[in-house]
Amino acid sequence: MHIGLIGGIGVAATVVYYQRLTAEMARRNEKLDLTIVHADVHDLIRNNLADNRAEQAAIYARLIDRLRGAGCDCAAITSLGGHFCFEETVPLSSLPLVSAVAPLDAYFAEEGLATVGLLGTRVVMRTRLYGQLHRTKAVALDDETETLGQTYQEMAVAGHCTAAQRALFLDAGARMVNDLGADAIVLAGTDLNLAFDGQAPGYRVIDALDVHVALLADLATGRKALP
Repeated sequence: MHIGLIGGIGVAATVVYYQRLTAEMARRNEKLDLTIVHADVHDLIRNNLADNRAEQAAIYARLIDRLRGAGCDCAAITSLGGHFCFEETVPLSSLPLVSAVAPLDAYFAEEGLATVGLLGTRVVMRTRLYGQLHRTKAVALDDETETLGQTYQEMAVAGHCTAAQRALFLDAGARMVNDLGADAIVLAGTDLNLAFDGQAPGYRVIDALDVHVALLADLATGRKALP
């Protein structure tokens, strides 16, 4: 299956999707058929903060049409924050959309996680992953959602993580584990790999990107069919 990715939201997230998807396909000794289109992260941030779902969905629809023209069989958004208008995009999409949020609920349950702590955009943390977790409880540092969300946004746009930003995220994860009872911290923002890769925070970390990549690899190799 030919996979299409909407990238650019942000650039670092696109790079890590590309790296991990190609690595997973190589691990399976399979070839990858992939096309990536570039979206504008500033458009996404503006529409996300203003909850302009229809406007962002229309942008996605035009990009998905380009993926379809390139021969893709499905499309995926390389940003959990970018999923804020997923439901609005589906009826406009000329290709099946592969959600990065939907597989997480089943994954957390299979891993036996009763509670997960969320790090990501303001909307992801505030809505507890858009209210799509039904089998696992999600928690966040509600009093610090604005600070964490702004810091995440700045890191995603810059494409790199400062020492101060890393310390903020690592400490936030620790407090969700110690104070809110989280069994694991979920990197529910694709660019958070910039902060957590190579770190040993002392608690379990789950990168939501890896769950999405595994599903895309299953689709690419025919192990799973499109829903």
